[in-house]
Amino acid sequence: MKFDILKFKRDTLGGMLIHLLLAFAALLLIAILYFYAYLPSSTNHGMSITVPDVEGMQISQLEDFLVKRNLRYEVNDSSYSSDYPPLTVLRQYPPAGAKVKEDRKILISVNRIDPPTVPVPDLVDGSVVNADAVLRSNELKRGRIELVAGPFNVVKEMKHRGHTVAAGERVPKGSTIDLVVMDGGNDPFEVPDMMGKDLEDAKFLILGTNLSLGSVFVVGDTTGGTGVVIKQKPDLNEKVKVGDVVDLWIGQPGTEIPDENGEN
Repeated sequence: MKFDILKFKRDTLGGMLIHLLLAFAALLLIAILYFYAYLPSSTNHGMSITVPDVEGMQISQLEDFLVKRNLRYEVNDSSYSSDYPPLTVLRQYPPAGAKVKEDRKILISVNRIDPPTVPVPDLVDGSVVNADAVLRSNELKRGRIELVAGPFNVVKEMKHRGHTVAAGERVPKGSTIDLVVMDGGNDPFEVPDMMGKDLEDAKFLILGTNLSLGSVFVVGDTTGGTGVVIKQKPDLNEKVKVGDVVDLWIGQPGTEIPDENGEN
């Protein structure tokens, strides 16, 4: 039996159903061709580029570097780090190693030319240990210690670039603050015992007694565990004064003690 589609006229129910079916089939075919043929070819479907690592690069280098890889960049943020030069890329998105399509924009955060400012904390009448901790928490650095005569071992004055600064005065983030410290009469006292302490505890003890940390020598292999102080100079029972320098030798317990030149 032969099916004759022409006998189903448009104004009949069968004709309407046939035409609707044909229209639906045509739309389905167009959709398949669009999504599985045209769209993949126009968007380079299946082709991707590995995002390079641009963190630490100067922004002036990015244009040529990314164009050669069919990528672009856009600055969407800025912040400040004293560890990098101005206009250096600090962060990127997508991260290095990600897969993206050609002509994708890499969003970057760059290091500011001028650092933001922070207020100088009030360190006067406090100890050097306290000053060191407070400066670090305010993203500032402790500079040199200038000793002056005075009855107590406390901070008398703060300086930035040779000029006295008051608490609350704003300076660039990462600045070095020098301290003018009273010598407490500068009477000699015995050097504290740092033998067997780890480096951080020894540093804390040195600062707490208003001494200065000098050279730190690593003796032998300390990768198997945390090294400790196996020698200090000045030696135990020697007399020191406020501001004197203490050198440390760090090694594993039982390591052969080095001689005066730091050699075994």
